[in-house]
Amino acid sequence: MFKKVLVAEDMDSVNHAVASVLKELNIDNVHHAQYCDKAWLMAKKAILEDEPFDLLICDLSFKIDHQHNKINSGKELIALLKQEDPNLKILVNSIEDHPQTVKALWDSGNIEGYVCKDRHGMRDLREAILKLDNGEQYNSEAIENALQQKNLFTLSDFEINILSFISNGFTQDEIQERLKQKNISPNSKSAVEKRLKELREQFNARTTPHLIGIVKDLNLI
Repeated sequence: MFKKVLVAEDMDSVNHAVASVLKELNIDNVHHAQYCDKAWLMAKKAILEDEPFDLLICDLSFKIDHQHNKINSGKELIALLKQEDPNLKILVNSIEDHPQTVKALWDSGNIEGYVCKDRHGMRDLREAILKLDNGEQYNSEAIENALQQKNLFTLSDFEINILSFISNGFTQDEIQERLKQKNISPNSKSAVEKRLKELREQFNARTTPHLIGIVKDLNLI
């Protein structure tokens, strides 16, 4: 059974419920973080001390408050920690069951399980932990149903970045510089223009703002 678990969750009620499930499974070494930045620092410290976490149980959305954070979503945190420690098992525990979000996370290869916070959430969480500890993957029923939907789109990291930059008001020249800073290729202005044209055609968008509206409605960015 997992020996050391990190729970990244900003709601006290959920933290208490998750802690109860872990206690029931005789997992005593449990650490909680209500901010993604704190979770990152705790995980990084554990790795440096050669005592890494075995399992991360992570929500996807975190409320923005007065505290300034560099990492603002569970998805970002998951990607960073999986890159830092490929052996870390990651279990999403979220109310988010949008098919595009679920598929994108599974396609990323960064997670081993996905539990939906619904009326059976804690029961499913317990089952998921047991499955992951046994080297298996897990989806709760609601998540499995979401994945069965047809015509699901996913975007590459390059596409997500350029669309996110545009949605935040950056010009194509600024996007080019940001991509270079992030060491993302391709990063030329012509590559950005070409991919935007292809995406407009793919999503039947008349304009780039129309494209941004479509991908946001689909929860792709």
